[in-house]
Amino acid sequence: MSDISDPRVLFAAERTLMAWNRTSISLMAFGFVIERFGLLLRIAGMGEAKIFHRDVSFLMGLAFILLASFLSIYSARQHNRIIKTLKPVEIPAGYNIALGMITSMTVGVFGLLLSVYLVYGFL
Repeated sequence: MSDISDPRVLFAAERTLMAWNRTSISLMAFGFVIERFGLLLRIAGMGEAKIFHRDVSFLMGLAFILLASFLSIYSARQHNRIIKTLKPVEIPAGYNIALGMITSMTVGVFGLLLSVYLVYGFL
C-alpha cells in the first residue's frame, strides 16, 4: 500500500507507463527500419556482401522489435502491480485505469505479430 492519499501517484505511474510505451514504439520502429535496410541493400544489388548484410540487418532488426515487445508487455505488468498497491481514494471516480495497460499490451502484441510477419517474409 502507498502512504500518500493523492491521485498524483496514479498519474505519475501512468506517465511512467506511457514513457515506456513511447520507448517501445521507438525501438520497434528503429528495428523495422534496420530490418528493411537489408532488403534495400539486396534490391540495390550491393555485390557479394548483400546476403551477409541482409542476414545481419534482419537479425538486428528482429532483436530490436522483440526487445520492444518485451518492454511494452513487461511495463504493463509492472504498472498493474503498482495500481494494485493504490488505495481507492488515490483513484479518481470514474477514471479508467486499464486503458494505459491495454494500450501497452496491444503495442507488445502488435510487435510480436510484426516479428512473425518479418520472419515469414524472410524465409
